[in-house]
Amino acid sequence: MATIKPDPTFYPTPASAAAGPPEDLAYVVTLNTDGQHPDALNVIDVSSRERVGRLEMPNVGDELHHFGWNACSSALCPWAPHPHVERRYFLVPGLRSSRIHVVDVGDDPRAPSLAKVIEPDELAAKTGYSRPHTFHCGPDGLYASALGNPEGDGPGGVFLLDHEDFAIKGAWEADRGPQELAYDVWWNIGYDRVVTSEWGTPNMVEGGVNPELLLGGKYGHHLHVWDMKSRRHRQAIDLGPEQQMVLELRPAHDPDKPWGFVGVVVSTADLSASVWLWHPAEGNGQITATKVIEIPAEPAETEQLPPALQPFGAVPPLVTDIALSVDDRSLYVSCWGTGELKRYDVTDPFHPRETGSVRIGGIVGRVAHPAAGTVNGGPQMVEVSRDGRRVYLTNSLYASWDAQFYPEGIDGWMVKLDSGEDLALDSEFFIPFEGERPHQVRLAGGDASSDSYCFPNP
Repeated sequence: MATIKPDPTFYPTPASAAAGPPEDLAYVVTLNTDGQHPDALNVIDVSSRERVGRLEMPNVGDELHHFGWNACSSALCPWAPHPHVERRYFLVPGLRSSRIHVVDVGDDPRAPSLAKVIEPDELAAKTGYSRPHTFHCGPDGLYASALGNPEGDGPGGVFLLDHEDFAIKGAWEADRGPQELAYDVWWNIGYDRVVTSEWGTPNMVEGGVNPELLLGGKYGHHLHVWDMKSRRHRQAIDLGPEQQMVLELRPAHDPDKPWGFVGVVVSTADLSASVWLWHPAEGNGQITATKVIEIPAEPAETEQLPPALQPFGAVPPLVTDIALSVDDRSLYVSCWGTGELKRYDVTDPFHPRETGSVRIGGIVGRVAHPAAGTVNGGPQMVEVSRDGRRVYLTNSLYASWDAQFYPEGIDGWMVKLDSGEDLALDSEFFIPFEGERPHQVRLAGGDASSDSYCFPNP
C-alpha cells in the first residue's frame, strides 16, 4: 500500500533544515529596464554560474518583487491542515501592476511555467488591497502583505490565499486597530504571534522618496504585534518618527525563541541606519523593541553624491535588507548606499558582534568585483543558504528609488559570498543581467528567509 509522505524539502526543525542537501539552483526575479519587455523569473545553476532557465511574464510593467513558495516547512505544524502539499509553486507579485503570478517549478525546476495569473481587479474585490509586496508560506495558508488600496492610499495589510488552488481567501485582519501602513509580515510561530512592519502607501513610495514625507517622519516607524489565531491587533510599537521605513522582519527560526530582528532604512537625525530586536518586555506580557545595531553615515564630497543626497554631505548606509541564518547565529545586513554587507554574531541577540564585512559597489565607493571590475548599485537583497555557508546578493531596490540614489542607472548583477570564519566574495561568481535588474533570490529547497519551523532544535 502506498504511503503519503511530506515533501522532503519540509523540515521539522531548523537544525534538520541546515543539515539537508545544498541548493543547486537559485531563482531570481528581474525588472526589465527598457519598458518594452516583460519582467522575468530566471533560473541560475549555482555550480556552473550560468542562467539555465527563464520565464517571462505575459505583461509589461509588473515590477516583480518579493516572491515566495506556496508551501514550506511550516506545513508540518501539528495543527496545520496541509502537511502533504508540495513545495512546487512560486507566488510572484507585481508591485506596480498588482498582478500575482503562480509559477510552477515542479515538473522541471529549470523550466518554470506559468500556471495562473490573479489579476488586480480580483485581488481588490476580494481583499480591498493592491500592490502585493511579500509572500510567506504559513501553516494555514499563504500570507501576503500589500501596501495599500486600489487608489494608492491606506490601509495596507495582509491577505490570505489557499495553499493548493491559490484562491484568495480575503483580508487577514479581523481587527487592525491603529495599523495603517504596511510592508512585511512574519511570525514567532511558537508564540502564535504575527509581526508586521511599515513602509508607506503606494502614493507615498511609487514616485521615489519624498523629502517632505521623510523629514516630516511620515514614512513607517512602527512595528505591529498581532494574535495569529484571532487575527487581532495587540500592540503598536513606535520606534520614533526619526526612524524612517521599518522594513524587513527576520524572526528567530527556532520556535522556542520569542524574538526577531527588523531593519530601519534611515534615521532623519543623522542618516544612520539601524537594526532593532523585538522581544518580550519584562513582566507585563507585552513586546518591546530595542536598538541593537547602529551603522553611521559616511562623509562624502558633494560632487560625489546624487542630487537627493547633496544637501547632506554624506552617504547613508540605507539598510534595505537583513537575513538571519537558519541556526539563528549570524545576521547579515545590506547597506545599499555605502555598498557594504555586514555580518554579525547574534548568538546573544541583545549584543550583536560584527564578524565580517565585504564591500561591492556603493553610491560613492564603486568597489570592484574580481570577475567584473567596477560595478554600481550595492548589496540590496540578501539570501543565505540553509547551511549558512553561502550568501547571495543582488543590487536593485525599486525602479524609482534606484533612479534617485544611482541616477546613472544600475547595471544588474548577482554575486555570491562564502561565509566561513571569514566573509569573502567568491571571486568567480558574478552573474550580469544586461538590460535587467535583479531583485529577490530564492533557493531550491528553501533558504534562510523562506521557511518557519514547527519544532525546536533538540
